[in-house]
Amino acid sequence: MPKQIVKRFEVSYLKILDEEGKCDEQLKPSLNQDQIEDMFEIMILARTFDEIALRLQREGRIGTYASAKGQEAAQVGSAYALGKTDWMFPGFRENAAYIARGLPIEMLFEYWGGDERGSKIPEDVNAFTTAIPVGTQILHAVGFAWGAKLRKDKKVVLAYFGDGATSEGDFHEGLNFAGLYKVPIIFLCQNNQWAISVPRRMQSASETLAQKAFGYGFEGIQVDGNDVFAVYKSTRDALEKAYQGLGPTLIECVTYRMADHTTSDDASRYRDPKEVEEWTKKDPIDRLRKYMKRVGFWSEEYEKRVQVEADEKVRRAVEKAELVSKPVAADMFAWTFETMPPRLTEEMQSLQ
Repeated sequence: MPKQIVKRFEVSYLKILDEEGKCDEQLKPSLNQDQIEDMFEIMILARTFDEIALRLQREGRIGTYASAKGQEAAQVGSAYALGKTDWMFPGFRENAAYIARGLPIEMLFEYWGGDERGSKIPEDVNAFTTAIPVGTQILHAVGFAWGAKLRKDKKVVLAYFGDGATSEGDFHEGLNFAGLYKVPIIFLCQNNQWAISVPRRMQSASETLAQKAFGYGFEGIQVDGNDVFAVYKSTRDALEKAYQGLGPTLIECVTYRMADHTTSDDASRYRDPKEVEEWTKKDPIDRLRKYMKRVGFWSEEYEKRVQVEADEKVRRAVEKAELVSKPVAADMFAWTFETMPPRLTEEMQSLQ
């Protein structure tokens, strides 16, 4: 018997807004001027937060910090698309997504300053806490989404992770379970080209990361991760599919990590500066700005006002975070177990 083709798969690529701000109006999602300005302002606010956080780290006022510079469209476009009842499960770089989701900025500074009270997410912000271990949040997100399905709650979960996480077992276990049980979840991979110092080409033989979804029985799509319209549209489409009980979607956002992996890293030791220069031309904020100029939504006066407001908002958040009473060192021991084991009691006494 000759071989038969059992199934064919295709990976679609979505780009709506190019580097010059030219927009494919047929593909553009139905966003009005207020919404577009809102996303632009959140991206400016996130970039401002990022710049000030880096300065604070260099001054010793917060700890090791992971920059999201260059990934604002991937984070803001997706988080902005979520409904009020939907949930977000971040990794450790999703500062812009947190800001878009409404987390008070001072809490982000508390967290990066080593105060875990910054992780006490407010009741009206449907976001989970930061996950430092690579990929572990994927399992948490799948479990949460499965629970929502069993309870018949109309909510979808958005799980963020990077290209490096697709090489972790948690990624494959999570996608396999989600595909099998058709849980309402969106897996959003920010393929920023580098897993610390390991380039994308050395992480996987797959031509795309999006195609990994097909092995688990659901759709994968690749989008221009620096195009906020493409990210928003692909997220909305995935949301509607999940609301209808049609299961998960994997969205691979092709973007770039403009800064070092964290403030403990020096990317110049392994990354060609020409590569950074080329990706700088694709800056997501600059791209949206060019579009807004084309359609008459932008002016120098408008951007100046937006930047001043962002600076003031972030600086007020820094002041609030630094005025909070210092955490009690013993708390890191006291709240780990219901009953503190002898070993931790000894460590706490030693510290005191």
